[in-house]
Amino acid sequence: MRSIAVMGMLLIGLAALPAPAVAAGDAAKGATLFKRCVACHTVDPGKKAGMGPNLAGVVGRKAGATSFPYSPAMKAAAISWTPDKLDTFLTRPAAMIKGSRMAFAGLPNAQDRADVIAYLATRK
Repeated sequence: MRSIAVMGMLLIGLAALPAPAVAAGDAAKGATLFKRCVACHTVDPGKKAGMGPNLAGVVGRKAGATSFPYSPAMKAAAISWTPDKLDTFLTRPAAMIKGSRMAFAGLPNAQDRADVIAYLATRK
């Protein structure tokens, strides 16, 4: 009986732990890493989109919500770009939003993703 009580308390304790979050990023390193993305994306507010949408203000924005001609899959994605969602997307875009036109395999390094996300968060 005592082991059941201990197990129950352990489960309650685990449930109270915060969900895993994106690692803390370095925006300056993210700015350097983002140079890989400038062939398609800009982060300058008001600047015309290129092959990909302008990412100024992307953190917190609904997917497919700007005037860029997104794929039907991106337009239909019912997500907002939180740091956690951006982390998942940047890991492997095609796996998260099947049918996305983003021709990028992803950033396999978690710290690189955190740095890029930190940089994007500064670009309002």
